Amino acid sequence: MSITQYHVLDTYRARQLGEPDPPAPGAHDWQVIRELGDHRRFRAVLVGRPAHGRLRQALGRWLRRRPRSTR
Repeated sequence: MSITQYHVLDTYRARQLGEPDPPAPGAHDWQVIRELGDHRRFRAVLVGRPAHGRLRQALGRWLRRRPRSTR
């Protein structure tokens, strides 16, 4: 079954039972992505790593250790 078919089936069941309709698929995707980022920053703080700028620091370390060509 596709996700749309599951949603239609859940909506049908909810209406049969007099419950509110479930949210449409993908309705809360951005909220989930934001919460995942918050959770990753929280875990980083618990472990003792910086919560912000980790990607930029990693890229900076990677770029500084590479030998640069002199022309």
